[in-house]
Amino acid sequence: MQKQDSNIVFKDYTPNQLMLLPPSLEELIPAHHPARTVNSVMDQIDLSPVFVYYSQNGASSYHPRMLLKILVYGYLENCFSSRKLEKATRENIVYMWLSGMQRPDHHTINRFRSERLKQVIDDIFSKVVLLLYEAELLDIKEVYTDGTKIEANANRYTFVWGKAIKKNTERISKQLKELWEYAGSVAAQELDSQEPDFINPSPEKVSQTVDKINQALQGKSVDKKVKQKLNYAKKNWPAKLEEYAQKEQILAGRNSYSKTDPDATFMRMKEDHMKNGQLKPAYNLQLSTHGQFVVNYSLHPNPTDTLTLKPHLEKYCQLYGFYPSNCTADAGYGSEENYCFLEENQIEAFVKYNYFHKELQQESKGKKVYGLLDNLHYDSKNDRYICPMGQPMEKSGKSTSKTSTGFIQHYSHYRAKNCSRCPLAAACHPGEGNKVIKVNTRLKQQKAKAKERLTSELGIQKRKQRATDVEPVFGHLKYNKGRSRFMLRGSEKVAIETGLLAIAHNLAKMAG
Repeated sequence: MQKQDSNIVFKDYTPNQLMLLPPSLEELIPAHHPARTVNSVMDQIDLSPVFVYYSQNGASSYHPRMLLKILVYGYLENCFSSRKLEKATRENIVYMWLSGMQRPDHHTINRFRSERLKQVIDDIFSKVVLLLYEAELLDIKEVYTDGTKIEANANRYTFVWGKAIKKNTERISKQLKELWEYAGSVAAQELDSQEPDFINPSPEKVSQTVDKINQALQGKSVDKKVKQKLNYAKKNWPAKLEEYAQKEQILAGRNSYSKTDPDATFMRMKEDHMKNGQLKPAYNLQLSTHGQFVVNYSLHPNPTDTLTLKPHLEKYCQLYGFYPSNCTADAGYGSEENYCFLEENQIEAFVKYNYFHKELQQESKGKKVYGLLDNLHYDSKNDRYICPMGQPMEKSGKSTSKTSTGFIQHYSHYRAKNCSRCPLAAACHPGEGNKVIKVNTRLKQQKAKAKERLTSELGIQKRKQRATDVEPVFGHLKYNKGRSRFMLRGSEKVAIETGLLAIAHNLAKMAG
């Protein structure tokens, strides 16, 4: 045993010594600790909407305010697992202080998160945002909107494709029709029935048709392969069609879903580490921010941003009772339907459209691309366009189209003359025949207004601010918080997870 040098002075260390007055947890939490912000804000939130999900019978329950504080602070500190949160309430003084020394188990924490918060997470989030608004930390009426795809907690290889279901259904219809035609050629008199509808047949119709074919072919000399096909059809096709119908109901208009999380759609991810653009089950997360505070969030099953703006802003109105005064968004949102929606709800739109930057580049360089409609001169007096060679393009007709959301678009058609001998045909119209253009007059007017706003002094400022306002929030959530993949499954639970992340992000920014 080494001898201690008598000149060395150590602080007293007596871990087993009893204290006359044990230390208070309150004294151990620093004055400006983020947990104090969480505690203070959560104490101001009205949680009465949560109370209706508790029963008055049975044993007493842990207070939802305490459980909410633990969850929000856990998400602030990148502690998302209910088991880790259970452990933290027993070992971490911050969690012990927030919980008041109570020790809920992981089942209680997880059940509160998945069941109790399901209907109220949006209400809690909006109340937190309104508190921040009252503290003048943000302006909820001026928002910057963008979206990103976050991978779902689902198997990447258990997929169902809408096109495959359609193809297999059509294959069954085609083969059933071939069997009917074969039976008609062999036993036309015995069949003696009107030809059934083979387009999208129901399982009952398929079963009935196969029975009629079998009855007609009884006692006839039938090819062995046809008998095998009929037996296979009787045994498998009705069940398969029922399966396809169930899958189409889950798809609900989408092109795909994952079997392990049917609410997730396969999307192309930018953060693909393989760099091969593979599809993964994911959700399209839309955020609206101001000052890098999240003021609205929504989850969508469709991969494109164009269809998300309207429901995203409608949710904003549900949260606060009004729409924002202005909205700034990137080119992915610049559609006719979105422009009409923004205008109808008196939202000043700083929303780019496709080719906005390309048009600015052309104007700065003084170049023209003859394929772009805006480079063609419009003769408003005669309602016609003038092609690059000075030839008139007369109006030839009208048409309408309907988007997947039911929005009606109106087009006017204009046809050129003598394109075959035009020296600019290769650049203007590489195809055969005379060039025909479809003009959406309302969209053209909306783009002109959008361009005027976007190129104004305020519009330039808004465009710059968008890139530094909403995009850093995505970077923080994905890389600092490690949420490039959701932890929970199903759209309802993923929405709860997103709401807790948004609340934690706002409180962390408030505390920091």
